[in-house]
Amino acid sequence: MSDTESSESGAHEHHEHHHDVEGPGYATPQAAIEEAERETVAYVPSLYVGTDVDAPDFLSVVDVNPDSDTYTEVIDRVEMPNKGDELHHFGWNACSSSCHVEGLERRHLVVPGQRSSRLHIIDTKDRENPEIVKVIEPEEVYEYDLSAPHTVHCIPDGEILISMLGNEDGDLPGGFLELNDDFEIEGRWDPPGEIEMNYDFWYQPRHNVMVSSEWAAPKTYYPGFDLEDVEAGKYGHKLHFWDWEQGQLQQTIDLGEEGMIPLEVRFLHSPEAAHGYVGAALSSNIFHFYEREKEWFAEKVIDIEPREHEDWDMPVPGLITDLLVSMDDRYLFFSNWLHGDVRMYDVSDPSNPRLADQLWAGGLYGPRHPTGEDDRPVVAGPQMLQLSIDGERLYWTTSLFSTWDNQFYPEEGEKGSVMLKADVDPRKGTMTLDEDFLVDFGEMPNGPARAHEIRWPDGDTTSDVWQ
Repeated sequence: MSDTESSESGAHEHHEHHHDVEGPGYATPQAAIEEAERETVAYVPSLYVGTDVDAPDFLSVVDVNPDSDTYTEVIDRVEMPNKGDELHHFGWNACSSSCHVEGLERRHLVVPGQRSSRLHIIDTKDRENPEIVKVIEPEEVYEYDLSAPHTVHCIPDGEILISMLGNEDGDLPGGFLELNDDFEIEGRWDPPGEIEMNYDFWYQPRHNVMVSSEWAAPKTYYPGFDLEDVEAGKYGHKLHFWDWEQGQLQQTIDLGEEGMIPLEVRFLHSPEAAHGYVGAALSSNIFHFYEREKEWFAEKVIDIEPREHEDWDMPVPGLITDLLVSMDDRYLFFSNWLHGDVRMYDVSDPSNPRLADQLWAGGLYGPRHPTGEDDRPVVAGPQMLQLSIDGERLYWTTSLFSTWDNQFYPEEGEKGSVMLKADVDPRKGTMTLDEDFLVDFGEMPNGPARAHEIRWPDGDTTSDVWQ
């Protein structure tokens, strides 16, 4: 696709519609960049599932204010009421898609248990000391023949949509569960049986589209990764495009063998954009998807070559496990969890990403002590990413999923995760590891914990959507 075609489709030109914001978030992506204050606390799910620690998972409140005496420390922990949840991905009750809704606040976090199918509602009115205010028990979720909640997206007018990866028994098919603004289950968003596998999703209201990706049935990925399951067709390789208003599947694209296990999926932030990216974890490829004449297309635009390793019988894939797009839609960042690097691409032309920078920290090929030889070792690769709204600080954690951690990085359960940070120069397109920033989740009161997704109280690049 030519530069002219991509520009005409709104890929990287922000058509800003300034208006009074009565509800949560910001009027436009550019307003978010200009008006958001620097992040001072981060919310990070921290888990004990799959370790020797017999305690519930918890939500960490991490101090990321460099002027604070407790900088890089976990300053509060919200312990879950039950053991064995496997906290994983989570999200806000409201975002910029509801900025027109007077009285609605971005205040509550919806924190699912991936293994338990339990949904926790956490009030962050006191940002440094949040508290659980409601728990939706799994039996309520099972009534809709769904389980294994994953991605949580706030949607316009205060509703919340959650991708569910399995049925009540942990088999296929998955689907989507909708909550209302009182955190009550409204029901299924999708007609049962429209898709088999499910994982992540993102929506773009002006194009009346939602896109979803695939992992596998919970019963397949819960025990760990088995290459025979891939050969047996038990892992996904498709993208699904939905009618956003009607909740009906419109188109499916099979990414084929080069698109195995397409996980995180992101649209560009401009509400005019009909472009996005998905990372195929096992194939270690990035696909660019776009709309042309009311039809969606996907093409491979980045390919990470596997590498030889003395401890492996086969070449090691990069295993792209997370990606995000900067708020100004200029840069794509993604992590290679097995290789141990984070990459930054210029996507000013969405169909032709250009590598801008790359840094290494942990993993199989990166330095074991990236922040200094006297610091604790980083025993896994970069995994979940989060970027500051202004695009100048990139943070990441190192845990993927409990059984997969134990399989590929057994020390992660013994020593706990870390959270690291790079300073980003958007003007030069560079990243520099901050050697003074390391959050050690191995130092928790009950023992080492594994940290996953990262959220900011004022919204972030992986949750805010505009109408």
